[in-house]
Amino acid sequence: MAMKVIITGATGMVGEGVLLECLQQPDVAEVLLVGRRHYDLAHPKLKELIMLDFLHAAQFRDLLQEYDACFFCAGISSVGMDEATYSRATYDVTIQFAKVLAEVNPGMVFSYVSGRSTDSTEKGRIMWARVKGKTENDLMKLPFKSVYCFRPALMKPLPEQKNVKSLYKVFNPLYPLFRAIGWGCTLREVGQAMMNTVRTGYPKHVLEVKDILALAAGA
Repeated sequence: MAMKVIITGATGMVGEGVLLECLQQPDVAEVLLVGRRHYDLAHPKLKELIMLDFLHAAQFRDLLQEYDACFFCAGISSVGMDEATYSRATYDVTIQFAKVLAEVNPGMVFSYVSGRSTDSTEKGRIMWARVKGKTENDLMKLPFKSVYCFRPALMKPLPEQKNVKSLYKVFNPLYPLFRAIGWGCTLREVGQAMMNTVRTGYPKHVLEVKDILALAAGA
């Protein structure tokens, strides 16, 4: 079955990697990029919706209908932010956007890129981990077909990517070590795993690196 997917965060490293992998797949019929800025790529499968504020996603509900999946890859660093500001930019934005999608696409699979060490208890000492944990927990309460929370660690970008964080360029030579200790996956594998949440599903809904690798391989 051909799938139609929404991707957020394509102007960032994770979203761009997932996008490029999706466009290579014959069973992906359409990709709608939703973002605050234009992503410079022309492709017959690709559409784009500029949304300056995801908190106002309800204004675009007619354009968000009839999609099978959302791969939510948008996110920002918590460095220099207080908890209230980071929570608004992470929790509020994600949950509001997801609520609109759940209303117009009740059969949708929603995949959210969280992060290794996310705090599901919402009570730990690390601020970003608490906020991400609350976001994961509340996404799973929404009436989607399924919700999957991805917790990758070091991700190796695709060779053709334009948007690669400087930190990843620094750590890229160490990728084989991170891979060996179970802390590394490629963005190609992240994209494949996300598409497999739609194709086959997975028994766990919080995916650590080992789960991402298994799902990418079709396990």
